[in-house]
Amino acid sequence: MTHPQDIRLLLSDVDGTLVTRDKLLTPRAIAAARALHRAGVGFAVTSARPARGLSMLVEPLGLTEPLAGFNGGLLTQPDLTVIETHAIDPAAARKTVEMFRRHGADVWVYDADAWYVRDPKAAHVEREAWILKFGPQGVTDFSDAQLDGAIKIVGVSEDPAVMAACEAAAPDALGDTVSATRSATYFLDVTNPLATKGHVVETLARRLGLSPGQIATIGDMPNDVLMFRQSGFSIAMGNASDAVKAQANAVTDSNEDDGFAKAVERFLLPAKTGAPA
Repeated sequence: MTHPQDIRLLLSDVDGTLVTRDKLLTPRAIAAARALHRAGVGFAVTSARPARGLSMLVEPLGLTEPLAGFNGGLLTQPDLTVIETHAIDPAAARKTVEMFRRHGADVWVYDADAWYVRDPKAAHVEREAWILKFGPQGVTDFSDAQLDGAIKIVGVSEDPAVMAACEAAAPDALGDTVSATRSATYFLDVTNPLATKGHVVETLARRLGLSPGQIATIGDMPNDVLMFRQSGFSIAMGNASDAVKAQANAVTDSNEDDGFAKAVERFLLPAKTGAPA
């Protein structure tokens, strides 16, 4: 574990961490992010969202580091200029769609520019469109071009048993051709094996001339554990499961109780400013 004094960048998850349940940035979270900049600590975000669905965070948080959308499947500048892309292998993309359909899950497909669904009125589509600030394109089926360029494929179901079955089936059905992680209880995200939050830590370290140990991470879901393991100091949200909390160096309050801001104020800023924790 790296001492917080040596941290040069904080990498944060978004949903369940940086924003509230209503997907809002609180004034205290905004102030904490800007205080990091003043203390000489960079701030970056990574999310299962597409990079386009992170752009509303750039101005209020003063983001200058790359946006890591699709868990690192699409890395862009804050103005959405593409830096690098990790698409899913086309054969694996087709197997993924087949697996989800076989288990009764809805399927969403994302490429670098758009989001495709077969049923725009299915569960979670309307909510997701509101979160991302853009809607999906309805299709009768996914075209070869859409699957060949897929960066993330999501299995979606309100039924926990369906999602558990998809998660259990993924290793045998897809092997190491993809990364399959839960970003929410009702989502299973399938991406390129390089599109993980752990790889985001390594990529940002390389691009910014840091060691992974100089990066702190904060998150709430199992897919955030991958970045906890690669970083020098990790913080789990109070709303995280006990299993996720057990993988972190520290635990803060929930996203409904300004846990992100409290983590910055308690663990990172005192080491940089000399203020009491």
